[in-house]
Amino acid sequence: MKKKINTLYILLSICAILFTLTATTFVYYGFLREEVLDNLKIYAHFIESSIQQNAYDSNEVLRTEAEHIRITVIQKDGTVIFDNQADAIQMDNHSSRPEVKKALETGEGIQVRRSDTMNKNTFYYAMMLENGDILRVSKESGSIWSALIQAMPMIIIIAVVLIISSILFSTILTRSIVKPIETLANNLDCVSQVPVYKELMPFVNTIQKQHEDILKSAKMRQEFTANVSHELKTPLTSISGYSELIENGMASVEDMQRFGGEIHKNAKRLLTLINDILRLSELDDSTKDSNHAFEAVDLYGVAENCVNMLLLSAEQHQVQVNLEGNSCTIEADKQMVEELIYNLCDNAIRYNIQGGRVLVSVHEIDEQQVELVVQDTGIGIPKEHQNRIFERFYRVDKSRSKSTGGTGLGLAIVKHIVSRHQAEMELESEIGVGTTIRIRFHK
Repeated sequence: MKKKINTLYILLSICAILFTLTATTFVYYGFLREEVLDNLKIYAHFIESSIQQNAYDSNEVLRTEAEHIRITVIQKDGTVIFDNQADAIQMDNHSSRPEVKKALETGEGIQVRRSDTMNKNTFYYAMMLENGDILRVSKESGSIWSALIQAMPMIIIIAVVLIISSILFSTILTRSIVKPIETLANNLDCVSQVPVYKELMPFVNTIQKQHEDILKSAKMRQEFTANVSHELKTPLTSISGYSELIENGMASVEDMQRFGGEIHKNAKRLLTLINDILRLSELDDSTKDSNHAFEAVDLYGVAENCVNMLLLSAEQHQVQVNLEGNSCTIEADKQMVEELIYNLCDNAIRYNIQGGRVLVSVHEIDEQQVELVVQDTGIGIPKEHQNRIFERFYRVDKSRSKSTGGTGLGLAIVKHIVSRHQAEMELESEIGVGTTIRIRFHK
């Protein structure tokens, strides 16, 4: 970017310099042209005052060639009667000359044209004398161009100096413009301490937000990798340990049955963990706004099926599960809604107390919203943990989580599904009283 900006500045400067010099040359030529014509006019009036009667040939002033000025006297009918640089007798009739015609009409005429007699570009000034003759003075335009040519070396020197100066200043200016941007690029973590152009602030804010999101995402991936490694290591270690004892014959018949049960339990936990990780990966990779799989779903019917599937688990944990509400239809991904309700109910059962209750309710709030509520009388969640329980592998009580068989990913999956459906979720919890999670779906 720096090279491109610098190149554009240099090209712009060179174009501006060349244009200025060209324009100056033409202006200078115009001034010289006006000056030559004014001098010719003054010289003509001087000659007029020196002429006595019709003695043109004997007049010394008319015979002069000072300043390379040509003097011609023409009668009214166009006949040339005197010329100080040519033979008047051999010259054509000048009545058709523009400057002569103008002088005959108005008393004076000015013209810049090519001389038919001398075959050179010439400045002409003609004026009518008192006796009716036309006095014409002229000067070759080559004298003006010779003045310009003489000044050309200085003009070229000035142009070169200006171009070199523009290159240096363009380089310095480009560095000064790009420096804050480069400094910003190298210090995205402390933007507030870096001087930034006011016009770039919206762009800077966007970049900073993206940078923070990237860092946050990288940190989450790092934590996720570490947590996955840890979670996988625990059941694998148990499986490896028990199987090694059996392999080496160090387990009695009674122990083998117990060890087999532990191996099965840990393998099941490992399989559940892998399935949850794969499911989270699918939700991460899917487009958030994608709704190609959405269909009309009876939320109450889905909740009823999930409750029925978890009745056995509820009996094992000595928890009572009830469902209330009525049929409510929403546009959703049925499989995701089943996962969402299953995970919420499964958590409510696992983290409940013996003899506790879980109430699942589905009802309409208004014509636009349907609410799903999962309420339990479990152990509750401390307030300092409530904002983090939807993070992956985050557990309030790690020992209890592992004893209940939870993977720590259920609520993370719930959060993804809620986001995918652009729904709203609220959490209310109190230690020793229980937890209530409300999800509002838009019809």
